[in-house]
Parts: sequence; C-alpha cells; structure tokens
Amino acid sequence: FPWLLIHVFHDVSMILVCFDFLRQGETVSSRCDEVQGLIKRGCNMTFIENPLGQQDIVQNKSVTNRSKGLVALKPEEITQVQPQKVNLTLRSGEPQSFELKFKRAEDYPIDLYYLMDLSYSMKDDLENVKNLGTSLMEEMQKITSDFRIGFGSFVEKTVMPYISTTPAKLLNPCTGDQNCTSPFSYKNVLPLTSDGNMFNNLVGVQQISGNLDSPEGGFDAIMQVAVCGEQIGWRNVTRLLVFSTDAGFHFAGDGKLGGIVLPNDGKCHLENNVYTMSHYYDYPSIAHLVQKLSDNNIQTIFAVTGDFQPVYQVSSHQPLSVPFEEINLRFKLNETTNNHKLIFSTVFLQPQVHFNISITSKGCPNNGKPEIIKVRPLGFTEEVEITLNFICECDCHHQRIENSPDCHFGNGTYECGACRCKDGRVGRKCECSSNDVATEDMDRTCRKDNGTDICSNNGECVCGTCECKTRENPEERYSGQFCECDNFNCDRSGNKLCGGHGKCVCRKCVCDPMWNGTACDCSLDQSTCLAKNKQICNGRGRCECGTCKCDDPKFQGSTCEMCPTCPGVCAEHKDCVECRAFGTGEKKETCQKECSYFTLFKVKSREKLPQPNDGAYPIGHCKERDANDCWMYYTYSVTNNTENVVYVLEEPDCPTGPDIIPIVAGVVAGIVLIGLALLLIWKLLMIIHDRREFAKFEKEKMNAKWDTGENPIYKSAVTTVVNPKYEGK
Repeated sequence: FPWLLIHVFHDVSMILVCFDFLRQGETVSSRCDEVQGLIKRGCNMTFIENPLGQQDIVQNKSVTNRSKGLVALKPEEITQVQPQKVNLTLRSGEPQSFELKFKRAEDYPIDLYYLMDLSYSMKDDLENVKNLGTSLMEEMQKITSDFRIGFGSFVEKTVMPYISTTPAKLLNPCTGDQNCTSPFSYKNVLPLTSDGNMFNNLVGVQQISGNLDSPEGGFDAIMQVAVCGEQIGWRNVTRLLVFSTDAGFHFAGDGKLGGIVLPNDGKCHLENNVYTMSHYYDYPSIAHLVQKLSDNNIQTIFAVTGDFQPVYQVSSHQPLSVPFEEINLRFKLNETTNNHKLIFSTVFLQPQVHFNISITSKGCPNNGKPEIIKVRPLGFTEEVEITLNFICECDCHHQRIENSPDCHFGNGTYECGACRCKDGRVGRKCECSSNDVATEDMDRTCRKDNGTDICSNNGECVCGTCECKTRENPEERYSGQFCECDNFNCDRSGNKLCGGHGKCVCRKCVCDPMWNGTACDCSLDQSTCLAKNKQICNGRGRCECGTCKCDDPKFQGSTCEMCPTCPGVCAEHKDCVECRAFGTGEKKETCQKECSYFTLFKVKSREKLPQPNDGAYPIGHCKERDANDCWMYYTYSVTNNTENVVYVLEEPDCPTGPDIIPIVAGVVAGIVLIGLALLLIWKLLMIIHDRREFAKFEKEKMNAKWDTGENPIYKSAVTTVVNPKYEGK
C-alpha cells in the first residue's frame, strides 16, 4: 500500500514574475521576455534583471542507524526523515529541488488496531479472520518489540432498512436456531494493549450478528477509530489500521434510506466504547474519511475478499502529491535506490529510500508572504517542514528613485529603467499631461496615411506616439511606428507560420536560404527532382518547389519518368533501329533524316547487350519483328550525358522455312487413314444393323399363326353326290 502522504497546512495563490532590461526607448511589452529572447533582441546581459530562486537546509539531522536488539530509544529520539526543515525561495516557473531521505528505524514502535466485520455474511470467513488476526500479531512482533494491538468490530446502523427492528430480530438477527449477537454499529472491544493473549482470546470468542442489506457500515467504524484517539489509545508512533470485511460499504448519502440526513461531523461519539450516534449522523464520505485518517496519521490496510478488492483499492487511494492551484510539488524515487516500488515491503526491507522533491511556484500568493507545507511518510510522525518564500518583483524595484529628473522634471518614479508616472502624467518620460493625450493634435501623428484608425487599432496614442498593445502570447508582438506590423499574421503552410522555414516580419515572410514563396513553402532544393539518370525531371520538365512539372502532359511521375499513353520504348524505336541496322523496314527511304537521334552499336551475341546496372537509364530490352519476319534484339537507353544509345544484335534471328514433303506426306497419310477408319466404322455399323433386323424377323416368324380353313368363295370343279341308300357296301 502507498506509504507516502503530503500534508498541506496553508493555501497559496497565483503570482507572475518577469525580468526587465534597462534599455531606453523600449515599450513594456518588449522589456519583459525570456533571457534568450532579450539577448536576441539586442539587450546587454548586464541590463537584464533575472532573479533566481535558492534553497537553504535549516535542519539536517542524519537518520538514525539503529538495529533491533540495541538499547531502546524513545520515538522522539529517533530520526527517520532527513532533512527536517528547508527554506526555499521560489521564482514563478522555476523549480527548486532537494533530496529527501527516509530510513525506517528497526524496532520502531507500532500501534495496530484490528477492525473486523461481524455481519452474517462473514460467517463462512470468521475462522479465517480469527486466524488472520492472530497471525498478524505474531508477524508484527517479529518486526518490532514495542508493539501494541487493539480490536474492534462493526455491523451496521441500527435502523431500518439496514437491520430488522422487530424485537425478536434485535435480540437474535439470525434465522433458525442459530444464536447471533444483537446488531450494533461499532464497538471498541479492546483498546491498544501489549497483552497479546487478551487480543487472541477476544478475537476467538467473537460472534456473528446480522443485517438486511449487503453493504456494511464499516466507514462509521473507521471514522470513530480515527477520531477517538484517547479511547483507542493511539500513541505518537506508527499507526496501522487493519480493516477486515467480505462486503462493500455504505458512504455519504446512503443514510437517507433510513431517514438520516445530517452529514457525519467527524467527531468522537463513543460511550462505554460503543458508537451511539449511528442513527443520527450519515455515513462519512470517502474524502472525509481519508482526510481524518491523514490528520491522525493512520495508515489503513484493507483485508478483504477477492471480489471486493477493486472496490477497496479505489476507496483507499491516497495521492502521493497534493495538487495545488499555485504550487506544483512532485516526488521522484532516485535511480540509486535498489527497489523502485512504493509498497509495504519498501518500508520494512529497504534500508534507505531517497526521493527527489521538486517544488514549482506558479505565482505570488498573499503578496509574497511565506507559506509552509509539511511532508511526512504515511504512518510516521516525523515530517519535513518546507518554508516557501516567493520572488514577487525584481531587485531593481527596490532601487527606485522618486521624483527623478529623468522623468520630465520629477513627474514620476524611475525604476528598472523606466518611469512610473504620477497621476495626471503620461508618456515614456511622463512628459505629457493626461488631459492632452486625447486631443486631435496628439492623435493625428498616430494615424497612418491620415487614416481613421489610431495606431492601426493595435495600440494607444500616448503623447503623439503609438504604444503598441501586448498579447497573451509573449512571442507575438506588434511593432512599427503606427503598430501596423506584427510577427504572427503571415501566411502559413502545414499549420506553421511561414511554413516553419522563415520569420514573420511585418506580416510578410522572410524565408530561410533554399526556401521561397509567400509562406516559405517552396523549396529551392532540386535534389528531389533528380532522376536516376542524374537528369532534372528526366529532361522532360522543370523543378518547381522541389516537385517536377512535366513539359509534356502525357508524362507523369515524380521525375516525369512515366508515360501511360505513350507506346513502349521498343515499339517507338523499332522502325529506326531496323532501317539503320539492317536497311529494311518502313523508314528505309527516310532513315537518314528521321533516325539520326541515337548512336548505334552492334553486338555479336545477346549476352553482350547492356544490363540495367551499366550506367544507363532507362534500358529497354526489346524483341521486335522486322520486315522479313525475323526477330531483332536490341536495347535503348539514355546515358548520363543525355546521349541516346542503341545496342542491337548484328544478326536478326530469322526462323527457317518448313519441309514441304513430310508435311504433304503426312497430310495424305492422315487423309487415307481417316478415310479407312470411317469406312471400317460404317461397315461395322451396317453389320450390327443387319443382325438386329434379321433377329427381329426371326422373332416375328416364330410368333406367326397360319389359318387352315377353306376359302368361302372357292368352288371345286368336282361335284360329289352321296347316295343315301348306299350303306357302304
């Protein structure tokens, strides 16, 4: 847990410290600036008033080197924080730093108060909590022999809706046959004592109580433990409070549920070691509770279940530095310290911790009256008292000359190189009466070109002279006889005044070398326009403001290297290469006239053609057909001296003619074979067809039935008569 806490006992307010230079004829706005700004504007260093802060270690008693087992010392005889008193003289904006040492003395007295939740939700954890209290006491006794421990318990406010107020539930808030103690808000069971056995016995006999809601009234109990120092028995030594619970907490405003609207008064209300005003005062707020714990130098340790650990981490945050409106105070753990973590183990394991404390004033509070702040480690009574003295004006203000003759016959006080005029007098040397300042004659000399604006509306006309206004930003200034100039209204580029490459002088940019333009945004450096062939924009454009502007709009790219609508390099130069290398092609007749723009070299093999890393750019490796249907191999490139060069293979690659006889024989053989194959296929199909027809005929023949009766119209030529008398004899 964090152990360093800052206690602030006084408030401070804003100041502004400036430094003047004593050059005659300067306006107020030009007289106050940073040192480098004044020197840059021509002020001599001897005329610059630059008061600086300082520090003085008033009390610096060394930390006590004391080990456990030696002769016991009283707490007031032990020094754990060094230094003890420091005087700082602060100038606004200038930090003052000093080193703070903390060394925890071994066997240093410790008071520990154990505050336990006895609500019904703690039933499952009660045995663990009892063991925790005993173990905690045993471990603390290993750290120091001068150890005292106390014990208290809490449940909840004894009003609805936090507890049931029926008589039976007030006697036993638990359900069933379980016996519980009556609900209560907070009890101081055992004030701080060195009797460990008594502590163990009391923790061991604690009984659970009960309430209705989940959050508990632990903040009421913490407040009473913090403010009831006499009843608890706190000594002026290290004070630790161990708070044990398994639930959340009620805080300020929750008391309205029970009709309790009075804010917690932060005072002790223990009678017979019982908190008696829980029904009357609301729960304390987190800020109020932290304040009371800080005021009473009590460090809290939350022993809670894992589910509520984030809740109590937030509530226990106590800042390592207190934010001031007028003073900024910072702590930094020095790099020489072995352990860089501000945790509990640091206090007990680190032999000595070094901090660098830096304090910066932002103003001049209470007209420069000294202020005091105190810094101490949380849980310890020792502290560092820091007295702050403020520089509210320059030293030259103390050397003023009243009624100085330098101020027009004594019409003002001369201080810090300028006149502070008496009432009714104005001007740099108090040479004018305020009654005459606004006259038309005075104002006329403050109007530029007889215009209507006095001092260009950027200043005041004082005794016929323009006094320019000052701006909130000290870097921005009006200037000129009529305040017509300034250094902040110039053109901008990239959201920077004069593009960041020049100065604004009377509303016009004065550019740095190698920059041009109204906003100094035009670079004169042509290196960005240089192509790989060392040409500016590949010879196809001009470099403007570091960017290529191509002469021919068909060329594009950062160096005019691309032409999306142009034919390729190979196709573009094919006809000229053919006519010059082989005397053929479409440009055979006009070759001399149209194709003399490059130098031609012939090579014997394709391997000897130039490669891209041979110093020429760009190189096009081309393969084109000539008039004889042969392949030409060549390259086209531009050398560093802008010369166009073509390397061509001296013999074109012409394909050989085909062998006619094998082709004809193959065609005839193919036709014959195809014909035979077709005949065989036809013959096979016919055989198959005939066989199917014959089989069909045979089938129909077998299925035919012939009629054996006589034809009814048939008349035989023979007539047969049967003799009825003939009996076959």
